[in-house]
Amino acid sequence: MLDVLFPRLTGGLVNALNTKMFSFSGISPISDDLIQRSRLQKAMMFELSMARAESQLRDDDVASWEACLATASQRQQRHFDARIPTELQPEDILVADHAARNLVAMLVRVQAQRHPAILEHSPLIPGLGWVASGNGDFAIGPTLIEVKHTERNFGASDFRQVLMYWLLRYARTVENTDDMWTEVLLLNPRRNAALLVSYDYLLRAASASSDRVELVEMLRSAVSPEYDRR
Repeated sequence: MLDVLFPRLTGGLVNALNTKMFSFSGISPISDDLIQRSRLQKAMMFELSMARAESQLRDDDVASWEACLATASQRQQRHFDARIPTELQPEDILVADHAARNLVAMLVRVQAQRHPAILEHSPLIPGLGWVASGNGDFAIGPTLIEVKHTERNFGASDFRQVLMYWLLRYARTVENTDDMWTEVLLLNPRRNAALLVSYDYLLRAASASSDRVELVEMLRSAVSPEYDRR
């Protein structure tokens, strides 16, 4: 379905997008050596860092590492291959804390640039047909923010994800006149890498049609109950 909707999201386009990446001054990437000292699954490690960063951004009284582990474990239990630790080692905390501090610093700077817009946690991604609703990472005004803790550049799957988020939001906006995101900011606290892309550009460059309504109708036809039964 995603290949039909975004057939031009090829390696060439992805590479061109990644040439626009930037970094934040004063923020240090996490070394691979430090990450390798932790025995946590990478997904679990950075889920832990997300829980810690969210707590730091929301509360004056930052949640304990035990509470962050409980939050991260609950989220990771959705994945069949998740290995849930019973306790954290100092090396685990060192990496997760570094990633959390990097993410908080990035978000604080972005929010300051967009003052007075507030930082929204877990923005709703509406469902459609058999596609269930979900949540993104953050949003600030018209900017959707997605966090990726990977050792590589942003990939085609990352762009497909945020394009699908936009289409699902737009499908509901047509009916409810909700505000739309106009740009997406991808953040990688692990590498201190970021990429800001206009949705207009991303849709034109990657999609099967330049007509937004037509794209939504293509999506509706793909996820309708009738399609699901075929």
